Amino acid sequence: MPRTASLIEVSPAGLPPVTVAYERRGSGEPLVLLHGIGHHLQAWDPVAGLLAGERDVIAVDLPGFGQSPAQHSSVPSDLPTAVAALAAFFAALGLGRPHVAGNSLGGLIALHLGRERLVRSVTALSPAGFWTEPERRYAFTVLGAMRRGARLLPPPTVERMSRSAAGRAALTSAIYARPGLRTPEAVVAETRALREAAGFEATLAAGRAGVVFGHDIPDVPVTIAWGSQDRVLLRRQGIRAKHTIPGARLIRLPGCGHVPMNDEPALVARVILDGSRQR
Repeated sequence: MPRTASLIEVSPAGLPPVTVAYERRGSGEPLVLLHGIGHHLQAWDPVAGLLAGERDVIAVDLPGFGQSPAQHSSVPSDLPTAVAALAAFFAALGLGRPHVAGNSLGGLIALHLGRERLVRSVTALSPAGFWTEPERRYAFTVLGAMRRGARLLPPPTVERMSRSAAGRAALTSAIYARPGLRTPEAVVAETRALREAAGFEATLAAGRAGVVFGHDIPDVPVTIAWGSQDRVLLRRQGIRAKHTIPGARLIRLPGCGHVPMNDEPALVARVILDGSRQR
């Protein structure tokens, strides 16, 4: 049975209301988790329980992904819109300035939240926005191929493939270094999420406009972590991130792919918690 997240309607400044799906667990200072394009909040399952021992963990489905419906067609699927929606979400849940961790697109959004001083700390796992133009085109080609595959494969075929390690690798090895660790149920669910992501094309189109993160974040603790086996956003982009944000911690995640939470949950949880302890 598909999981049912909590839903809340929020009103970003100057924009139509948007409904955000989220799951919440744990106690302590709030920590918001943001997934990448085409994924859903369940991407954080391998680490959420570990984080919840010290933090009030709120995993979010970004608008147009997972159980969060797409925003109105008149609203652009760009970074300012995402930041405004999340700022309204923080206010609606009474989070104040939470810690935030994001992966890929979620990492880029997290950095923008830090730049706007809307959060207490930022941990960005393989964040988008530090690419050259050829690297961006390569990443979008990989993501587009994954989307086409998810839409072309019949659900019974996905379910059958997910039952074997080889099948799970075929479906998810672009983003995981250790796809065999992902459960069959998780692979089926995330393939469905990628297939049904209403915001995928609009978000990818917004990224084609030359989205590059080029700002320092001097007043908010920032951690940048990159998987050594990232096949979507190559790890050399982490060096550019460090040059852009000189005060950031840059951490290598050995044996991890683009979505490292699955590959090394304990390591990733420790990196996030250490990042949220910086003052």
